[in-house]
Amino acid sequence: MQNLQYPVGKFIAPTDFSTNLLDNYISTIQSFPDKIIAATSNLTEQQLDMPYRPDGWTVRQVVHHCADSHMNSIIRLKLALTEDKPTIKAYNESAWAKMADSITFPIHDSLQIIKGVHQRWVAVLLAMNEADFQKTFIHPASGKEITLFVNTALYAWHCEHHLAHINLVANA
Repeated sequence: MQNLQYPVGKFIAPTDFSTNLLDNYISTIQSFPDKIIAATSNLTEQQLDMPYRPDGWTVRQVVHHCADSHMNSIIRLKLALTEDKPTIKAYNESAWAKMADSITFPIHDSLQIIKGVHQRWVAVLLAMNEADFQKTFIHPASGKEITLFVNTALYAWHCEHHLAHINLVANA
């Protein structure tokens, strides 16, 4: 079950800033729209509505979740770049995944959201300097300060994590 829930492993936050790691994270975020579009392009409606593991989300829910989550992430990034240690707004991703648009809506529009959000996200990331990546926001659930470098690493992992979920169904 662990391999199905975390097929690329659990996220491990980097401890030190590295431009090589950062370049890899940005590249992963940049390439994600093309990868998720390719991974879902030949799936049937039945496969889109298939969970990637018992009690897991369907592929459709995963795609909509990525759009929701990545929209939230770029907003958090911009808040941290323009405010001093803002407390970001958390959201109940499980509840969002149960909403009608996540369960029944075609994935095309969410794929377009992902494409547009990632283009803008990468433009911001590429314009940032090392000091910008040390800026932080506070996550209200944990109370922890999270650097934009670690958050970029988290979302690169998030891209690969959910792409692997989709591929579990696509390759079944």
